[in-house]
Amino acid sequence: MEAKLKQAYLYDFYGELLNAHQRKAYEDFYFNDLSLGEIAQEEGISRQGVHDLVKRSARTLEEYERKLHLVEKFLYIREKAEEIQRLSHSWNEENQETIRTEIDRISNEILEGL
Repeated sequence: MEAKLKQAYLYDFYGELLNAHQRKAYEDFYFNDLSLGEIAQEEGISRQGVHDLVKRSARTLEEYERKLHLVEKFLYIREKAEEIQRLSHSWNEENQETIRTEIDRISNEILEGL
């Protein structure tokens, strides 16, 4: 997965667990495309301080994911839902039993993974 997209998912799921200072620096760096220097000037801290803060925040989010796997589960369920959607779009009289069986299999996989 693309690094920026991964950071967005991690932030979506766990960002509220960061303190306000961490959230602001993280958002400015990853989402607002501000440089470390720009954030440092805005926050009144050193560029190295911003770098450390952003890295520490990213590690914190990754640690939450390592423990909770919410992003991984979300992506898995989304993939399975897309499979079901593709199957439903190919539904016709001749293949309805095959598709029903596949949808049952996929939904069971999802339920077992929860």
